[in-house]
Amino acid sequence: MKQLTSYNRVAGYLNKVFDLLNEEFFECELSRPTITIQSTPKAYGHFSLREDTWVSTLGGTHEINIGAGTLSRPIEEVAATLLHEMVHYYNYQMGIQDCSRGNTYHNRRFKEAAEAHGLIVAHSDRYGWSHTSPSDALLEFVLKYELTDILINRNEFGGFRITGTGTHSGSSSFGGEEPRKSSSRKYVCPCCGMSIRATRNVNVACLDCDEQLLLVG
Repeated sequence: MKQLTSYNRVAGYLNKVFDLLNEEFFECELSRPTITIQSTPKAYGHFSLREDTWVSTLGGTHEINIGAGTLSRPIEEVAATLLHEMVHYYNYQMGIQDCSRGNTYHNRRFKEAAEAHGLIVAHSDRYGWSHTSPSDALLEFVLKYELTDILINRNEFGGFRITGTGTHSGSSSFGGEEPRKSSSRKYVCPCCGMSIRATRNVNVACLDCDEQLLLVG
């Protein structure tokens, strides 16, 4: 697969990841929304409640946005953000109100649905059960489909570097800090460049080259 260094390629890739997450965690119950990449101050993403946020001759769709300044986080973190917004989408379809206080405070209904769909949830005094991170199931999903890091990012953080490694409901907030480090590890063969990811430190070798893989990120 070509490296994800262009905006258009990333936009298509996020739609692919949505489809895979929909199949893996929601049994394809969610119709594809319009997935956008826009700046979202103090948030990783959002989901729009309106079914006609985007309209065409074919009808209207909801919107899921991924923050443009957070794209180059480790791919498991980007997938967790997309999954977070998909949980809001799922709850909307099920008639479950999972937020209050202007659709920013995530209640226990959101927590329960998120934990049932591949996320780990932590509490915030200001935003409720809003802080989500990838569960082991989501990490295994990333490895299973060999999802790769996004290598483009809107420069919204001072000193931020690409390393390779609200009218809307359900913003996944982060408070403006730099993105977290990866939850997985990348190993590369020094000869042929074959790479794998693992959720813990491992000793692995490339059978084609008879060389031990090196930890690179």
